[in-house]
Amino acid sequence: MSTAAENTDMNIPCVLVTSCDSGFKEEELVKEILSSKTLPEPTKREEAVVWYPWTINNKYYTADIRLCVVPNTFLMSSEIAQSMQAFIAYFDSTVKDGLEKLDPWISVVEELAPEVLILVCDRICENGVTRHEAQQWCLAHAFELVELNPQEVPDEDDDFPESTGVKRIVQALNANVWSNVEMKDGHNQGFGLMSSLVASRHNNPRNCQDSPSSSLPVEGTLVNEEANHTESSRTTDTQGHAVVDAMTDLDIQELANLTAGDGDVDNFERLFTKLKEMKDKASSLPHEQRKVHAEKVAKAFWMAISGDEDEIDGLSSGEES
Repeated sequence: MSTAAENTDMNIPCVLVTSCDSGFKEEELVKEILSSKTLPEPTKREEAVVWYPWTINNKYYTADIRLCVVPNTFLMSSEIAQSMQAFIAYFDSTVKDGLEKLDPWISVVEELAPEVLILVCDRICENGVTRHEAQQWCLAHAFELVELNPQEVPDEDDDFPESTGVKRIVQALNANVWSNVEMKDGHNQGFGLMSSLVASRHNNPRNCQDSPSSSLPVEGTLVNEEANHTESSRTTDTQGHAVVDAMTDLDIQELANLTAGDGDVDNFERLFTKLKEMKDKASSLPHEQRKVHAEKVAKAFWMAISGDEDEIDGLSSGEES
Protein backbone atom coordinates (compact mmCIF):
# COMPACT_ATOMS: atom_id res chain seq x y z
CA MET A 1 0.00 0.00 0.00
CA SER A 2 1.32 3.46 -0.89
CA THR A 3 2.09 6.09 1.72
CA ALA A 4 -0.75 8.26 0.42
CA ALA A 5 -3.21 5.39 0.78
CA GLU A 6 -1.97 4.66 4.31
CA ASN A 7 -2.45 8.29 5.28
CA THR A 8 -5.98 8.20 3.89
CA ASP A 9 -6.74 5.08 5.94
CA MET A 10 -5.48 6.82 9.07
CA ASN A 11 -7.98 9.62 8.45
CA ILE A 12 -10.88 7.16 8.56
CA PRO A 13 -11.96 6.75 12.18
CA CYS A 14 -12.24 3.27 13.58
CA VAL A 15 -14.05 1.40 16.32
CA LEU A 16 -11.62 -0.99 17.96
CA VAL A 17 -13.42 -4.25 18.76
CA THR A 18 -11.73 -6.79 21.00
CA SER A 19 -12.78 -9.88 22.94
CA CYS A 20 -11.23 -10.94 26.24
CA ASP A 21 -13.28 -14.15 26.16
CA SER A 22 -11.59 -16.99 24.24
CA GLY A 23 -15.02 -18.46 23.50
CA PHE A 24 -16.36 -15.33 21.80
CA LYS A 25 -14.89 -14.03 18.55
CA GLU A 26 -14.84 -10.32 17.76
CA GLU A 27 -16.38 -10.99 14.36
CA GLU A 28 -19.61 -12.11 16.05
CA LEU A 29 -19.99 -8.66 17.57
CA VAL A 30 -19.11 -7.02 14.25
CA LYS A 31 -21.93 -8.94 12.55
CA GLU A 32 -24.32 -7.89 15.32
CA ILE A 33 -23.39 -4.23 14.92
CA LEU A 34 -23.75 -4.42 11.14
CA SER A 35 -27.00 -6.39 11.53
CA SER A 36 -25.69 -8.92 9.04
CA LYS A 37 -25.36 -12.70 9.07
CA THR A 38 -22.17 -12.45 7.04
CA LEU A 39 -19.12 -10.25 7.31
CA PRO A 40 -18.40 -7.66 4.61
CA GLU A 41 -15.21 -7.87 2.59
CA PRO A 42 -12.42 -6.44 4.78
CA THR A 43 -10.83 -3.21 3.61
CA LYS A 44 -7.55 -4.40 5.08
CA ARG A 45 -6.01 -7.33 6.96
CA GLU A 46 -2.70 -7.52 8.82
CA GLU A 47 -2.01 -10.73 10.72
CA ALA A 48 -5.01 -11.14 13.07
CA VAL A 49 -6.08 -7.49 12.73
CA VAL A 50 -8.96 -6.94 10.32
CA TRP A 51 -10.68 -3.70 9.23
CA TYR A 52 -14.34 -3.96 8.19
CA PRO A 53 -16.11 -1.04 6.46
CA TRP A 54 -19.24 0.56 7.89
CA THR A 55 -21.08 3.67 6.76
CA ILE A 56 -23.17 5.25 9.49
CA ASN A 57 -26.11 6.88 7.78
CA ASN A 58 -28.73 8.43 10.03
CA LYS A 59 -31.07 11.43 9.79
CA TYR A 60 -28.33 13.78 10.99
CA TYR A 61 -25.13 12.75 9.24
CA THR A 62 -23.13 10.17 7.32
CA ALA A 63 -19.67 8.92 8.27
CA ASP A 64 -17.46 6.21 6.83
CA ILE A 65 -15.76 4.33 9.65
CA ARG A 66 -14.01 1.01 10.20
CA LEU A 67 -14.81 -1.73 12.67
CA CYS A 68 -11.29 -2.87 13.52
CA VAL A 69 -10.86 -6.30 15.10
CA VAL A 70 -7.80 -6.35 17.38
CA PRO A 71 -7.54 -9.56 19.45
CA ASN A 72 -4.86 -8.28 21.86
CA THR A 73 -2.76 -5.25 22.75
CA PHE A 74 0.37 -6.70 21.11
CA LEU A 75 -1.28 -6.13 17.72
CA MET A 76 -1.80 -2.40 18.25
CA SER A 77 -0.19 -0.17 15.62
CA SER A 78 0.26 3.55 15.04
CA GLU A 79 -2.45 3.38 12.37
CA ILE A 80 -4.99 1.97 14.82
CA ALA A 81 -3.88 4.38 17.54
CA GLN A 82 -4.31 7.43 15.30
CA SER A 83 -7.72 6.41 13.98
CA MET A 84 -9.40 4.86 17.05
CA GLN A 85 -12.35 6.94 18.23
CA ALA A 86 -14.37 4.20 19.94
CA PHE A 87 -13.42 1.12 21.93
CA ILE A 88 -15.65 -1.91 22.49
CA ALA A 89 -14.47 -4.79 24.66
CA TYR A 90 -16.28 -8.08 25.22
CA PHE A 91 -15.62 -10.03 28.42
CA ASP A 92 -16.72 -13.32 29.97
CA SER A 93 -19.07 -12.40 32.81
CA THR A 94 -19.50 -16.03 33.92
CA VAL A 95 -16.03 -16.27 35.50
CA LYS A 96 -14.81 -14.37 38.55
CA ASP A 97 -11.69 -13.02 36.82
CA GLY A 98 -13.51 -11.97 33.65
CA LEU A 99 -12.71 -8.27 34.11
CA GLU A 100 -9.04 -8.92 34.89
CA LYS A 101 -8.50 -9.99 31.27
CA LEU A 102 -9.16 -6.35 30.33
CA ASP A 103 -6.21 -5.04 32.37
CA PRO A 104 -3.75 -4.84 29.41
CA TRP A 105 -6.18 -2.60 27.54
CA ILE A 106 -6.59 0.00 30.28
CA SER A 107 -3.33 1.84 29.59
CA VAL A 108 -4.14 1.86 25.85
CA VAL A 109 -7.55 3.39 26.48
CA GLU A 110 -6.13 5.98 28.89
CA GLU A 111 -3.43 6.98 26.43
CA LEU A 112 -5.67 7.27 23.35
CA ALA A 113 -8.86 8.46 25.10
CA PRO A 114 -11.51 7.38 22.53
CA GLU A 115 -14.86 9.17 22.78
CA VAL A 116 -16.93 5.99 23.14
CA LEU A 117 -16.04 3.26 25.65
CA ILE A 118 -18.32 0.22 25.88
CA LEU A 119 -17.94 -2.93 27.97
CA VAL A 120 -19.96 -5.83 26.58
CA CYS A 121 -21.00 -9.24 27.86
CA ASP A 122 -23.76 -11.71 27.05
CA ARG A 123 -25.47 -11.04 30.38
CA ILE A 124 -24.42 -10.40 33.94
CA CYS A 125 -23.97 -13.63 35.88
CA GLU A 126 -24.05 -13.25 39.64
CA ASN A 127 -21.95 -16.41 39.98
CA GLY A 128 -19.20 -14.76 37.98
CA VAL A 129 -18.73 -11.00 37.69
CA THR A 130 -21.59 -9.46 39.65
CA ARG A 131 -23.53 -6.46 38.43
CA HIS A 132 -22.07 -4.35 41.22
CA GLU A 133 -18.51 -5.34 40.24
CA ALA A 134 -19.15 -4.61 36.56
CA GLN A 135 -20.74 -1.24 37.32
CA GLN A 136 -17.91 -0.26 39.67
CA TRP A 137 -15.37 -1.18 36.99
CA CYS A 138 -17.24 0.87 34.41
CA LEU A 139 -17.46 3.84 36.73
CA ALA A 140 -13.74 3.68 37.49
CA HIS A 141 -12.81 3.55 33.81
CA ALA A 142 -15.66 5.64 32.31
CA PHE A 143 -17.17 2.78 30.31
CA GLU A 144 -20.80 1.98 29.63
CA LEU A 145 -21.95 -1.57 30.36
CA VAL A 146 -24.06 -3.29 27.71
CA GLU A 147 -25.52 -6.80 27.99
CA LEU A 148 -26.27 -8.39 24.62
CA ASN A 149 -28.99 -10.58 26.13
CA PRO A 150 -30.03 -9.00 29.42
CA GLN A 151 -32.16 -11.05 31.76
CA GLU A 152 -34.38 -8.08 32.50
CA VAL A 153 -35.68 -6.26 29.44
CA PRO A 154 -37.36 -2.83 29.50
CA ASP A 155 -41.07 -2.78 30.25
CA GLU A 156 -43.02 -2.66 26.99
CA ASP A 157 -45.51 -0.30 28.65
CA ASP A 158 -42.76 2.20 29.44
CA ASP A 159 -43.20 5.26 27.24
CA PHE A 160 -39.41 5.73 27.02
CA PRO A 161 -37.75 2.33 27.39
CA GLU A 162 -33.96 2.31 27.54
CA SER A 163 -32.20 0.66 24.63
CA THR A 164 -30.42 -2.58 25.43
CA GLY A 165 -28.20 -5.10 23.69
CA VAL A 166 -26.57 -4.41 20.36
CA LYS A 167 -29.20 -1.72 19.70
CA ARG A 168 -27.66 0.32 22.53
CA ILE A 169 -24.15 -0.16 21.07
CA VAL A 170 -25.29 1.06 17.67
CA GLN A 171 -27.13 3.96 19.31
CA ALA A 172 -23.99 5.04 21.18
CA LEU A 173 -21.92 4.87 17.99
CA ASN A 174 -24.53 6.92 16.15
CA ALA A 175 -24.50 9.50 18.95
CA ASN A 176 -20.78 10.05 18.51
CA VAL A 177 -19.61 12.86 16.24
CA TRP A 178 -16.89 11.28 14.12
CA SER A 179 -13.95 13.32 12.91
CA ASN A 180 -14.98 12.82 9.25
CA VAL A 181 -18.69 13.40 9.80
CA GLU A 182 -20.69 14.92 6.92
CA MET A 183 -23.79 16.67 8.21
CA LYS A 184 -27.01 16.44 6.25
CA ASP A 185 -28.92 19.51 5.11
CA GLY A 186 -30.99 21.07 7.86
CA HIS A 187 -29.00 19.58 10.74
CA ASN A 188 -25.79 21.59 10.59
CA GLN A 189 -26.94 24.23 13.05
CA GLY A 190 -27.95 21.93 15.88
CA PHE A 191 -24.75 19.92 15.62
CA GLY A 192 -22.46 22.90 15.23
CA LEU A 193 -21.42 22.95 18.86
CA MET A 194 -20.75 19.24 19.01
CA SER A 195 -18.68 19.30 15.85
CA SER A 196 -16.42 21.98 17.28
CA LEU A 197 -16.20 20.27 20.67
CA VAL A 198 -15.31 16.94 19.15
CA ALA A 199 -12.85 18.48 16.70
CA SER A 200 -10.96 20.02 19.60
CA ARG A 201 -10.98 16.69 21.42
CA HIS A 202 -9.62 14.85 18.39
CA ASN A 203 -6.80 17.39 18.18
CA ASN A 204 -6.07 17.29 21.92
CA PRO A 205 -7.65 14.17 23.42
CA ARG A 206 -8.07 14.78 27.13
CA ASN A 207 -4.97 16.99 27.12
CA CYS A 208 -2.87 13.82 27.40
CA GLN A 209 -0.26 15.00 24.92
CA ASP A 210 1.10 17.51 27.38
CA SER A 211 2.51 14.86 29.71
CA PRO A 212 4.03 11.39 29.41
CA SER A 213 1.30 8.81 29.97
CA SER A 214 3.35 7.09 32.64
CA SER A 215 3.10 10.17 34.85
CA LEU A 216 -0.67 10.58 34.52
CA PRO A 217 -3.15 9.50 37.18
CA VAL A 218 -5.56 6.70 36.35
CA GLU A 219 -7.94 8.67 34.12
CA GLY A 220 -5.60 11.31 32.70
CA THR A 221 -5.96 15.03 33.29
CA LEU A 222 -9.23 16.43 32.03
CA VAL A 223 -9.52 19.50 34.21
CA ASN A 224 -7.07 22.16 35.26
CA GLU A 225 -6.24 22.12 38.95
CA GLU A 226 -5.43 25.12 41.11
CA ALA A 227 -1.70 25.61 41.57
CA ASN A 228 -1.88 25.62 45.36
CA HIS A 229 -3.40 22.12 45.62
CA THR A 230 -1.25 19.42 47.10
CA GLU A 231 -0.14 16.66 44.76
CA SER A 232 -2.30 14.04 46.46
CA SER A 233 -5.47 16.12 46.40
CA ARG A 234 -4.78 17.10 42.79
CA THR A 235 -4.51 13.44 41.77
CA THR A 236 -7.72 12.56 43.60
CA ASP A 237 -9.60 15.51 42.12
CA THR A 238 -8.33 14.72 38.63
CA GLN A 239 -9.44 11.11 38.81
CA GLY A 240 -12.89 12.12 40.02
CA HIS A 241 -13.35 14.83 37.42
CA ALA A 242 -12.04 12.52 34.70
CA VAL A 243 -14.79 9.99 35.26
CA VAL A 244 -17.43 12.73 35.44
CA ASP A 245 -16.12 14.46 32.30
CA ALA A 246 -16.03 11.25 30.29
CA MET A 247 -19.59 10.37 31.25
CA THR A 248 -20.76 13.93 30.69
CA ASP A 249 -19.24 13.92 27.19
CA LEU A 250 -21.30 10.85 26.29
CA ASP A 251 -24.44 12.46 27.70
CA ILE A 252 -23.85 15.69 25.80
CA GLN A 253 -23.32 13.78 22.55
CA GLU A 254 -26.73 12.15 22.96
CA LEU A 255 -28.24 15.48 24.00
CA ALA A 256 -26.88 17.06 20.81
CA ASN A 257 -28.45 14.28 18.77
CA LEU A 258 -31.84 15.12 20.24
CA THR A 259 -31.53 18.90 20.02
CA ALA A 260 -30.57 18.56 16.36
CA GLY A 261 -33.74 16.59 15.65
CA ASP A 262 -37.12 17.68 14.40
CA GLY A 263 -39.24 19.79 16.72
CA ASP A 264 -41.99 17.20 17.06
CA VAL A 265 -43.63 15.97 20.26
CA ASP A 266 -41.83 12.61 20.31
CA ASN A 267 -38.42 14.23 19.95
CA PHE A 268 -39.22 16.78 22.66
CA GLU A 269 -40.33 14.04 25.05
CA ARG A 270 -37.16 12.04 24.43
CA LEU A 271 -35.12 15.18 25.02
CA PHE A 272 -36.99 15.88 28.26
CA THR A 273 -36.40 12.30 29.43
CA LYS A 274 -32.67 12.53 28.62
CA LEU A 275 -32.36 15.77 30.57
CA LYS A 276 -34.08 14.13 33.55
CA GLU A 277 -31.67 11.18 33.37
CA MET A 278 -28.72 13.56 33.37
CA LYS A 279 -30.17 15.46 36.31
CA ASP A 280 -30.64 12.25 38.28
CA LYS A 281 -27.07 11.20 37.50
CA ALA A 282 -25.71 14.56 38.59
CA SER A 283 -27.58 14.42 41.90
CA SER A 284 -25.33 11.58 43.07
CA LEU A 285 -22.11 13.54 42.49
CA PRO A 286 -20.14 15.48 45.13
CA HIS A 287 -21.12 19.14 45.30
CA GLU A 288 -18.21 20.62 43.30
CA GLN A 289 -18.41 17.96 40.59
CA ARG A 290 -22.18 18.39 40.41
CA LYS A 291 -21.78 22.13 39.85
CA VAL A 292 -19.25 21.64 37.04
CA HIS A 293 -21.41 18.92 35.48
CA ALA A 294 -24.48 21.17 35.51
CA GLU A 295 -22.57 24.08 33.98
CA LYS A 296 -21.16 21.94 31.16
CA VAL A 297 -24.54 20.45 30.30
CA ALA A 298 -26.35 23.79 30.49
CA LYS A 299 -23.77 25.49 28.26
CA ALA A 300 -23.79 22.67 25.71
CA PHE A 301 -27.59 22.56 25.63
CA TRP A 302 -27.87 26.33 25.24
CA MET A 303 -25.46 26.44 22.34
CA ALA A 304 -26.95 23.33 20.74
CA ILE A 305 -30.30 25.13 20.46
CA SER A 306 -28.50 28.06 18.83
CA GLY A 307 -28.29 30.29 21.91
CA ASP A 308 -25.93 33.25 21.97
CA GLU A 309 -22.58 32.25 23.48
CA ASP A 310 -22.09 35.79 24.87
CA GLU A 311 -25.09 35.29 27.14
CA ILE A 312 -23.45 32.36 28.94
CA ASP A 313 -19.83 33.48 29.04
CA GLY A 314 -20.01 34.04 32.77
CA LEU A 315 -21.54 30.66 33.55
CA SER A 316 -18.41 28.78 34.62
CA SER A 317 -18.31 29.87 38.24
CA GLY A 318 -16.96 26.62 39.59
CA GLU A 319 -14.57 25.50 36.85
CA GLU A 320 -11.16 26.88 36.09
CA SER A 321 -10.53 27.28 32.40
